[in-house]
Amino acid sequence: MTADINQPSAIAPDHQLPAHVPWYSRNPRGAHFIVWGLALLVLLVAILLIWRHHEEAKKAAEARRPVPGIPVTTATAQKGNVGVYLDAIGTVTPVYTDSITSQVNGLVTAVEFKEGQRVRKGDPLVEIDSRQYRAMLLQAQGLLERDENLLAQAQVDLERYRDAWARNAIAKQVLDDQEKLVLQDQGTVKNDLGAVQYDQIQVDYCHITAPISGKVGLRLVDPGNVVQSAGTVTLAVITQLEPITVIFTIPEDSLSQVQDQLRKGAKLGVDTYDRAAQTKIAAGNLLTLDNQIDTTTGTVKGRALFANMNDALFPNEFVNTRLRVKTLQGVTLIPSSAIQQNGQASFVYVVQDDFVHMRSVKPGVTDNGITQVDGINPGDVVADSSFDKLQDNARIVVSNQPPAGNGRGGGTNGTGTP
Repeated sequence: MTADINQPSAIAPDHQLPAHVPWYSRNPRGAHFIVWGLALLVLLVAILLIWRHHEEAKKAAEARRPVPGIPVTTATAQKGNVGVYLDAIGTVTPVYTDSITSQVNGLVTAVEFKEGQRVRKGDPLVEIDSRQYRAMLLQAQGLLERDENLLAQAQVDLERYRDAWARNAIAKQVLDDQEKLVLQDQGTVKNDLGAVQYDQIQVDYCHITAPISGKVGLRLVDPGNVVQSAGTVTLAVITQLEPITVIFTIPEDSLSQVQDQLRKGAKLGVDTYDRAAQTKIAAGNLLTLDNQIDTTTGTVKGRALFANMNDALFPNEFVNTRLRVKTLQGVTLIPSSAIQQNGQASFVYVVQDDFVHMRSVKPGVTDNGITQVDGINPGDVVADSSFDKLQDNARIVVSNQPPAGNGRGGGTNGTGTP
């Protein structure tokens, strides 16, 4: 039996299915992929909604949680006194410094001092061969003795002539000549006395002694050296150390207030510090001011006197000086580190009810880390640390110890300089 090629087959391909059959019936595998994709999308949307709800709940909880305070240390403004100082660089200058040279020509026979020795006025220092000067002194003394006897003989003759003139035994001319001869002999004796004194001084110059009390420097001459009176060879240098002075400068703008205090008879104290201006070396008093202003620098020199009993000040040493001009009484004082700078304006953080509030202040003088300010009252509590974290109306927690990295670098020294 043969099939009829005009009849449709019992099983036909998909594209030959009737048009009314659904697409997922015609392609079941693609339908499965779409269903799984939709399910995955719904799952991702659900996860996203759950995560957003969790984050919003977390933020709400954090918003309800109190903000922790910033740990700070505090300081209380005090009422007290503070000194007004003028700071300057000074040079330690001895009251006396003697460079000793020879006044005679001769051979050095002995050096009586040791290097760095403390000597008193009149102590022997250097001996120079004095034999030739003693011989000259002896000759001068011999001439003096001879001329003194000649003068005595002339005076005896003068008395005889006066007696003879009284008896009209001699002429008046003889008496006058004898009187002039006595005067000549007196002049010769004076000349001899001067020669003796001069030679005696030359002998004394051979024994060099300390003209002042002080400290001798390094030895500059040895026994056997020949020294000259016209030479420039220094035999020894003596520097007085007790007392000692410091010369420093004062700006001409500050001169009037210093002079006002001096006219009142006030004793102005001067303190010296090391090169780092950290360690106090000695305390003294202003001795005097120079008599003119240096026009090149606009300053006037001042000299301060120090007892220097412990030799803390050394000649020609550079030191930092602080001249106390006056003392401000009953002013408000806070630590200099509590003052902050905002451009040209200064401010502090005042603590009130666990919060800090910015308040403008006007810094004044500073003394040893304490600054006088206007703008707050004694008893006000100010923040003294954590300035890198603080801002106006910030919550704080008062700590007894400064926290690590407290940000003190933002403080000022009370003079308007950060």
